[in-house]
Amino acid sequence: MGIRHRTPQSLLPSLLVEERARPARIRERPGAWRLAVATVCFGAFMGQLDASIVTLTYGALRSEFRISLAAVEWVSLAYLLTLVALLVPVGRLADAHGRKLFYLYGFAVFTVASAACGLAGSLTALVSFRVAQAAGAAMMQANSVALVTTSAPREKLRSALGVQAAAQALGLALGPTVGGALVSAFGWRWVFAVNVPVGILSLIAGHYLLPRTRSRTAAAGFDWPGLALLATATTCLLLGVSAASGLPFPAWAVAALFAAAAAAGWGFAVRQLRAARPLVDPALLRQREIATGLAGALCSYLVLFGPLVLVPVVLTARGASELTAGLVLTALPVGFALGATGADRVLPATTADRGRCLLGGVICAGTLAVMAAVPPTAAALAPLLVVLGLGLGTFTPANNAIVMAAIPARSSGTGGGLVNMARGLGTALGIALVTLALHLGGSETPGNDGPRWAVVALLLVSLLALAAAWLGARRSAGGAVRRLRARRG
Repeated sequence: MGIRHRTPQSLLPSLLVEERARPARIRERPGAWRLAVATVCFGAFMGQLDASIVTLTYGALRSEFRISLAAVEWVSLAYLLTLVALLVPVGRLADAHGRKLFYLYGFAVFTVASAACGLAGSLTALVSFRVAQAAGAAMMQANSVALVTTSAPREKLRSALGVQAAAQALGLALGPTVGGALVSAFGWRWVFAVNVPVGILSLIAGHYLLPRTRSRTAAAGFDWPGLALLATATTCLLLGVSAASGLPFPAWAVAALFAAAAAAGWGFAVRQLRAARPLVDPALLRQREIATGLAGALCSYLVLFGPLVLVPVVLTARGASELTAGLVLTALPVGFALGATGADRVLPATTADRGRCLLGGVICAGTLAVMAAVPPTAAALAPLLVVLGLGLGTFTPANNAIVMAAIPARSSGTGGGLVNMARGLGTALGIALVTLALHLGGSETPGNDGPRWAVVALLLVSLLALAAAWLGARRSAGGAVRRLRARRG
């Protein structure tokens, strides 16, 4: 039998559909898992940099395209809705065909779409390119938590997830400052162009440092009706909120959007119970730790991203520049990074993840209560945003660790998709909720009640996150008692 040589024509398809192994000198290093986690942090940094940097373009986009805040927010919402729709199915595909493969494809799509966003000539084109950008981001984000979970040793999982959360916080921290500086000096287009060099570096690093997928689930059919119902529910809900925030929709259309969102949401829930291969496995959601953890993730990211819209709008309305607003807003992700990385050093080693969630929730609720009572000036907001970030940074990694620990390793991609879907929906609702509060409170000028209404709304959401952590804690404690009694019996 002759030796078969692979021609360039046969090699190219294999490069496109097969995961490539890491070089042996990297794979055999004792700390190889740290290199994999660091590479995932590139994607975490890139995604959050883009999420926080875009809100600084709202003023420039409104001026260039002469549109309302309710319209320009769709530069963010179109991106987030696409994420919500794609994260879970992409996670399932990655579980079956390779997480590294999908992660690298995600980088490529995201980078090309970012360049296209910087060249967009109209709001419609920009929103369309943002949808493509979100498709690439979904391929990255659906696999980021799974890659960390499967790369890090079990005893290092919480620490590794904390490092990833810190990378997200760094992207959030640099986003407002970099975005404000770019918009002030060069214009809004450079806000998207900055993603291109980061994406190229991430592609190179991912090819050499990420491990191949070892455990895969069998490829299964998609629940396309479920996906359509989920996309319809989220899109109609956010369109309805945006219409109530100032889009030129008649009252009957707004009511119809909310009714369609409710009907599609109910249909999605029924579909997941009856489908042979549901988009969201009901068996996972029946576990209290997973259900309350996903609710906590949604609420925490809503509270995290709400100020990213609120602070620039309020401060620029008071005469501050985009750069000043960005510098003040940086305090929030800086606090998040300190909380995510410093909790292990400050809190006793015996503090469980659920206890960290409760502590973080109390800090968030208390800070937002104070924020609602003080004037929204730069001097008052900066220290409060640091403390709010500390609470969120304490809450989020511990909450994500609880969810991922309760999900089987073979479904880690699906689980990561659920976490990121909750995060994406929370982010979208944070943007929409703040915009609605500003609209209901009056025009975006100094002295109106909109900023206070927005902070009160965020306070109520933080209390929901605290309640989710409390319910999960009670369930965990009850389960421990029952297991102890069973052993004694």
